[in-house]
Formats: sequence, structure tokens, C-alpha cells
Amino acid sequence: MPPLSPEFSSDCLPDCALQDVKRVYLDSAEVVEPSKQGYMLTLRIDFAELPQRKETDIQTISEDRMKAISEISSLHAVILSSQMKDMLWNLEPRYMGNGMCNPIKIVHQLKEPFFVIKMLEKTTVIYPMRFKDDTDVILATSFFQELVDVSNLEAHYKAPRCTWSPIPPLELRGEPFQYLTTNGGFVSLEIFSQHIRGTKADNTVWNLLTFVSYVKYHVKQCTRGFIQRKMRQRQESLTEVIRSARIRGDEDVKKHQIGGHKNVKKLMNFSRSKMFKKRYTIITNKIKKFHYRIKIKWLLHRFRRQWLRVQKIPLLRKYRKLD
Repeated sequence: MPPLSPEFSSDCLPDCALQDVKRVYLDSAEVVEPSKQGYMLTLRIDFAELPQRKETDIQTISEDRMKAISEISSLHAVILSSQMKDMLWNLEPRYMGNGMCNPIKIVHQLKEPFFVIKMLEKTTVIYPMRFKDDTDVILATSFFQELVDVSNLEAHYKAPRCTWSPIPPLELRGEPFQYLTTNGGFVSLEIFSQHIRGTKADNTVWNLLTFVSYVKYHVKQCTRGFIQRKMRQRQESLTEVIRSARIRGDEDVKKHQIGGHKNVKKLMNFSRSKMFKKRYTIITNKIKKFHYRIKIKWLLHRFRRQWLRVQKIPLLRKYRKLD
């Protein structure tokens, strides 16, 4: 297991780390001292001491075995936490020539180191944040700004003070360029003595070691939830459009059917009225023609009587027939 900080490497664990390991693995493992050459820690595990499976009370025995296995698998985290705790307690400030403290690189994850700057009054922990997706960068930036605002509230004055900057802080001046190239900026946490005192030390150290993983996990969850929510809203809007179009189509069909029936009725009524009117017109025309014939004949008769009759001219003289 490599040391947490290459600058403070040693062949053995600190005393506080050994005490933590002995306390945690008292029932399931034994610390071998001195450790094997080339290793920082050697444990002897007696599998006979682990709860064995029997026919009776299988559930309780299985839970005990899982607890022992979980304790053994968490050995790496326990050692790293102990090393980090020892650094926060016993590390002395290392001042540079310009009055600034020299940062110490902490390698918890190989590709994502962070830096610890030990001062007399406080300890500053700086995290270079890197994300693969642009959406994660946007959400993480908003999260960091909210975190800064919350840490400055009076109600959270006991919590570590948080700052965020898109550019490297002055404390990291002179560090290799590969550690200063980020797309999520730099998050700084200020740890004071009350944060690593008593029972708070374990919680503070664990939060410092898992801060990057915690942020990335929740940012990814937020991204996934955001995308799913947008897809759900989009699906609901499309469903609403399809439903409204279907309802509108059914209404149009009903209106068309009702309108068609009305048009048919109107057409039938119009045809009947037109047919009756036509028949009435034919009958009235026949009657009129018959009446006109009678009237015309009567007029012609009067005209002949008045104008075309031959008038009888009375003879003024009477002629005798000559013999």
C-alpha cells in the first residue's frame, strides 16, 4: 500500500494508524509486528474464528460473517484515514521564501490528487475538480457556488469555510501544470482545530478523503435525474399533444357527421320543396295558359266584332230594275 503522501513516506504506519487498526480488527485479525519487509502493515486472519454456517440460526451467523468480511475489506480506508488524521495533527507548517506555506500533495486516487496546506491557525485543503461531461461541469459549478453561499451563512459558522475559484489559488503557485488544468475549478476547505478534535476527527478526515467522489456521484445523479425529468416532461407534452389531437380529430369527425346529416336533411328538404314548387309552377302555368286562351279568344271575338265586322250602309235611293 503506497503512502498517502509521497513527501512523507515511511516504512511503517504511524502510531495512531496502528492503534486504529488494532481497535477495528480486534475480533477478526491480529497485527503482526514487525511487519513483513516491503510492507507497511501485516495482518494475520484466523478464519477459524469467523462464525461458521450451521443448520440453526443461519441468518444471525450470516450477518456476523458479512460484518467481519466488511471490516477486513475496509482496511484500506482505515489506514488512509489514520494517515490523514496523523498529518492534520502532527504536520508542521512548511513556509516558503515569500511567506506562503508549501502545499503537500495527497494521492488518495491516482489521477485526482489534492493538496493540503498546513498553517499555524488552520489547514487548507484544495481540490482540483475535473469532470468528463459538460453537463456535469455546469451542475458542479452551480453546486460549488451554492456551497460557498451556505458556508458563509451565520447559521453554519461551525462548518468548514468553503471557497471556489475557476483559476488556481495562489497557494498552488509553482505546482506542475498537469495538476492545475481543470474544467471544474478549485474548491478550498478551511479546517480548524475544532474540526479534528475528539470524535469529530474521524468524520472530518473521511469527508476530506471522499469529497471528490461524493461531489462526482451526486453531480452524476443530478445529471441523470435532470435528463430523466426533462425526458419525462417531453414525453408528457408529446402525449398531451397526441391526446389533444385525437380529441380534436374525434370532434371534427362528429361535427362532420352531424354536419353531413344536416346537409343531407337540408338537401332532402330543399329537394322536396323544389319538387313541390316545380310541380306547383307547372300546374299554375297550365291554369294560366288555359285562362289566357279563353281570354284571348274572347278578346279576338270582341275585336272582330268591333273592327272587322262589315257595316251595313243604308241606301239613300232605291233603284228600280230596268226592264
